[in-house]
Amino acid sequence: PLDAIREELVTQMAVPAGRRPNLFDETESHARLLRIDHPILRNADLARIKESTKPGVKAITISTLFPVSQGSNGLESALERIRTEASRAIKQGFTILVLSDRGVDSENTFIPSLLATAAIHHHLIREKTRTQADILVESGEPREVHHFALLYGYGASAINPYLAFESLASIRESVASDGTMPLQDKAEENYRKASEEGVLKTMSKMGISTLQGYLGAQIFEALGLSQDLIDEYFTWTNSRIGGVGLEEIAADVIANHARAYPQHDIPSNLRLDLGGYYMWRATGEPHMWNPRTISLIQTASTLNSTTIYKQFEEAADQEPEGFIALRQMLDFDDGKFQPIPIEEVEPVDKILPRFATGAISLGSISREAHETLAIAMNRIGARSNTGEGGEDDERYVPFDVPDSRNSAVKQVASGRFGVTTEYMVNAKDLQIKMAQGAKPGEGGEIPGHKISEYIASIRRTTPGVELISPPPHHDIYSIEDIAQLIHDLKNVNPEARVHVKLVARSGVGIIAAGISKGKGDVVLISGDTGGTGASPLSSIKHAGIPWELGVSETQQVLVANGLRDRIVVQTDGQIKTSRDVAIAALLGADEWGVATAALITMGCIMLRKCHLNTCSVGVATQDPELRAKFAGTPEAVVNYFTMLAGELRKRMAEMGFRTVNEMIGRADMLKQRDDIEHFKAKTLDLSRILVDSNPLEGDHAYQCTDQDHALEFALDHKLIELTGQTIEDRGQTVTNSTLKIRNRNRTVGAMMSGRISMKHGRKGLPDGSINITFNGSTGQSFGAWVVNGVTFKVFGDANDYFGKGLSGGRLVIVPPEDVEFVPEENIIIGNVALYGSTGGEAYIRGIAGERFCVRNSAAHAVVEGIGDHGCEYMTGGRVVILGPTGRNFAAGMSGGIAYVWDRDNTFHERFNDGMADLQDLVPDSDDAAEAKSLIENHLKWTASTVAAEVLDNWDDVVRQFKKVMPRDYARVLWEQAEAESIARLNGETSEYSLNGGSVATPALAGRAV
Repeated sequence: PLDAIREELVTQMAVPAGRRPNLFDETESHARLLRIDHPILRNADLARIKESTKPGVKAITISTLFPVSQGSNGLESALERIRTEASRAIKQGFTILVLSDRGVDSENTFIPSLLATAAIHHHLIREKTRTQADILVESGEPREVHHFALLYGYGASAINPYLAFESLASIRESVASDGTMPLQDKAEENYRKASEEGVLKTMSKMGISTLQGYLGAQIFEALGLSQDLIDEYFTWTNSRIGGVGLEEIAADVIANHARAYPQHDIPSNLRLDLGGYYMWRATGEPHMWNPRTISLIQTASTLNSTTIYKQFEEAADQEPEGFIALRQMLDFDDGKFQPIPIEEVEPVDKILPRFATGAISLGSISREAHETLAIAMNRIGARSNTGEGGEDDERYVPFDVPDSRNSAVKQVASGRFGVTTEYMVNAKDLQIKMAQGAKPGEGGEIPGHKISEYIASIRRTTPGVELISPPPHHDIYSIEDIAQLIHDLKNVNPEARVHVKLVARSGVGIIAAGISKGKGDVVLISGDTGGTGASPLSSIKHAGIPWELGVSETQQVLVANGLRDRIVVQTDGQIKTSRDVAIAALLGADEWGVATAALITMGCIMLRKCHLNTCSVGVATQDPELRAKFAGTPEAVVNYFTMLAGELRKRMAEMGFRTVNEMIGRADMLKQRDDIEHFKAKTLDLSRILVDSNPLEGDHAYQCTDQDHALEFALDHKLIELTGQTIEDRGQTVTNSTLKIRNRNRTVGAMMSGRISMKHGRKGLPDGSINITFNGSTGQSFGAWVVNGVTFKVFGDANDYFGKGLSGGRLVIVPPEDVEFVPEENIIIGNVALYGSTGGEAYIRGIAGERFCVRNSAAHAVVEGIGDHGCEYMTGGRVVILGPTGRNFAAGMSGGIAYVWDRDNTFHERFNDGMADLQDLVPDSDDAAEAKSLIENHLKWTASTVAAEVLDNWDDVVRQFKKVMPRDYARVLWEQAEAESIARLNGETSEYSLNGGSVATPALAGRAV
């Protein structure tokens, strides 16, 4: 994915419309295209297009209406008619086809706009006339981001959602004129802007930056459409489970029409049904979590009542009218059961370690809730997950210590918040979050009011400052990059399993195979029903697919390629009962993640306002008063998982499985239910899910072999041998050494730093304890997660990810002494240097590649030029740039300060002012002194002639420097300085109110903000 917000400069929503002549010719007619700057057309915009007489712009309207009385036959006939009309229009020279459903009345309904668009799109492709005209949609049906994305994806160049605009007018008329509603034009503009930004975000999830590249791309999987329908109207779209055809679609259309035009008069005071689409309502759509299921699971887990727990499972497994989950259409094939005594089934304490909680960060939920989960899971030998927010180092105690609060799974996500060396060596699993089920392809944000002093200290950021997680990992752009990060993490903590979290989607099995070949120990297939409370509405309903499809595909691909025995398959996504767990195991999952259910046992009541910091039960809030209301206990969580495992044992005994391993991948023990009466559900075909693994002789359907990470070849073994005594006596013995290095030596320093952190924790070693000089070209991730007391100096150059996660060490790189080129004019290190650094220093004698100091939290760095996207998402630290910069500097930068030498006064042209301000560096200020000190250090460590020039002429050159100051960061520093000033006047310790709590603070040197 890409970040369409912070990297807007590479995106475009404008599209051309009209006839496309031969690509290989160059004529005047090639320029006769209509440029549509806003692909969401207002009514007046469409009217102008219809009436246009400009050369090359000739529009015709094709009605998509058909008589209700003709039923499904009418729908099919109408589809054939509009395709014929489209072909005729192109022959007549029309270049824009407007599909319109205006004119619906009591006798006429419409073809669904997506079906009509796709039908014409593929018809014209088959006729080889698709480039002769573009399709515009005039419809009252589309209204949400997903609707628009689908229409663009199946060929529409622009959309006029006229009913949405008319609804805005109606809302304005029904609201009292109190000034709270914008004018109609402004309301329509707001709606269009929000919709287009939503579409852009949807495109960016797939790495597509222009709408032109998205039109007709069909990057979707169909769930519940028949293959005949797909072949005829949505050609080439992936559809694995069959489903409805034109007859069922027509029935839906006609039923909706009947509700709009009933036989009796509609009362004037009738209110539309709220529906309960996103949130449970008493008369709305059914939801898996509802007051009854929430009450039962909380009562059962609090009282440790197996009787009430069984009632919960019955209520949760019982399908409502219509079906919510794919697994509700499956049943166990009791004809294959070979029951055994339950005493022969492996005990509960052997099953419990297969459970994990979801990745819920400390920051998204309260400290109390986060620690309760960790204590509970450690008690039963299972795994809790830190989420993306880091963890308090006070919790890093051995897992076998009673009530250890140490989370077994430490997540490494795109923001790298709190990902220090100490954090990683205190993990059983290190999880790379590629995506999450509730919002795949998206990053995240935590508003400043949730970043308390405590949360900020854990995330290595500033209290009160908004935090942004990028949509992508900026060190992962290919499957090889994932393998590199796996290698990096395994070097830091060789004892931990390295985990990759994916979202179920078509093709996820191939990705999982790549993860296995890349030496991943665990692959997590996350379902589309992930429960992230702050997920955007469009993602909740329309992103990802059910884990049943993802797990089945993953199992089949891994077994077919002989890769299954070396990797653990885990899944999650609204798993809550023993039936869910059993089906997951039979489809191929070794382990199971449970998140929402675990939170509910601690008191969550699904208020769905996790992002607002107002959770009234103290689960998803940082407000001290609300946190005090938290009533969850580790005992309740332990009781729930124990009862869940107990019920699973009963199912295993009934089926004849003695161990979970025996049941993994046994999809032949499942069957599709034959008693389904729902007119849509009964059209599904789940046979492609229910494929038995059938591994070849000697292979297995479950993980039973450890990956070979080839760590024995790491250069760090030599480093550990050289520095062993220094590590042991914590710097009383100083190590100085020189080594040759080659680009096949990857992740140098990580294993040694992991060893230091295991022995000495966050404090590492005293400065100057270990000093290693390298000669040569370093491999990727040189100096990754290097800790306090370690100094690496390279005479040579470095590949990508230099100083990744730097955790207090010092990195210096200079060209070899005998080079003939000018260092400040040449690139010496690759892209994405110092990504996620949480401390330390780096001095680079030369130019760095793109994304220098991306998501830097605390490192201080000096470099002599950088590529695009410098200091992106930076939250702390200091950076000095003694040379040219690329575009989009400081995008998403919410903390820290950068000082840029702007010799030619053009830096403002490459600066992103979305979150930061550009200021002149004031001579004799604290900032100027800080910048000068960093440059002096750069001269000391690199002997840079650039640094020498700047310092020799400091009084003049200082005025050429620009200071990049994030606005949020400046505000917080000002508030802190004000609080301390008042405290000093009153002779008191400084305490200032931040994020709802009082925080004692040390003195802060004056700084111009």
